[in-house]
Amino acid sequence: MAEIKIAVDAMGSDQAPAVEVEGAVQAAAEYGIPIVLVGREDRVHDQLRRHDTADLAIEVVHASEVITMEESAATAARKKRDSSIRVAARLMRDAGISGIVSAGNTGAVMASVKMVLGTLPVVDRPALSTVLPTQKGKPAILLDVGANVDCKPHHLEQFAIMGDIYSRAIFGIRRPRVGLLSIGEEDSKGNELTKEAFKSLKRAPINFIGNVEGRDIFKGDVDVIVCDGFTGNVALKLSEGLIETFSAMLRQELEKTLASKLGYIFSEKAFRAFRRRLDYSEYGGAPLLGIKGITIVCHGRSNANAIKNAVRVANDFCKHNVNRAIETEFTKLGITRTVGVL
Repeated sequence: MAEIKIAVDAMGSDQAPAVEVEGAVQAAAEYGIPIVLVGREDRVHDQLRRHDTADLAIEVVHASEVITMEESAATAARKKRDSSIRVAARLMRDAGISGIVSAGNTGAVMASVKMVLGTLPVVDRPALSTVLPTQKGKPAILLDVGANVDCKPHHLEQFAIMGDIYSRAIFGIRRPRVGLLSIGEEDSKGNELTKEAFKSLKRAPINFIGNVEGRDIFKGDVDVIVCDGFTGNVALKLSEGLIETFSAMLRQELEKTLASKLGYIFSEKAFRAFRRRLDYSEYGGAPLLGIKGITIVCHGRSNANAIKNAVRVANDFCKHNVNRAIETEFTKLGITRTVGVL
């Protein structure tokens, strides 16, 4: 197997390039993963000088343009040919880069890698997946969380199979339980999309356990939750907001009285463990499944820890050759791209 090398879009996040450089340095030091930082060379080198990078396999590749969060994703991806994310995608296509990590404009990241790399020949649409904590300690995969606002039933079937492969390859779950996110557990509940998708998923070669509701996502009784990108993005943003609010409210209550302050001192270690369990940065970014080449999309507010863990996730996807597993599985099942049906 060729050496795995990960490209980090150094200009993507809200705090770029500081957090990207710090996260890349941490990943190179902790995991020994060779990294290419892509962005405005002077700014990237300025940040690198703040860290001890001796003996670390870190390179810098210049990209003169930056796509901001406010720009139209499709337009920027098309017009800014020397943007950091587009240069990173070209490095994957032409220069042996194994995976990409970016905390930039999500739409622009997806448009750029799709434009430069294309999708796997067996996949109609790529799906953005994320990992969520559960009560039982095992993570749950939710997809799609924003790549496809409008979907057809066969798209959800493909998402489910890709999520199943992701769960088996990365988390080692032998037979993942796959659920369809809907407004009720009964087969008849949902809109036209979920009702038709339910029929497709029942026939699919996966361990489909039926409809699941929003309240089931964090219980740990389902390993892969499938939905369209609009629903998934709302669920994800609601989850992030709820976790942040709950953590802040818990800290406020613990700090209100002397007794609770004393209790907080004794329970601080447990509270830190609780925060870490819910911290999105511990799970890295969201893999974009179905693209030729590994692409991990991070939150725009990512810190260095999130970038470091996203590099780890990209490395794991490369080591387990998830893309080849998706192609092999789809081919074995006779699933091919539905030409003309988008």
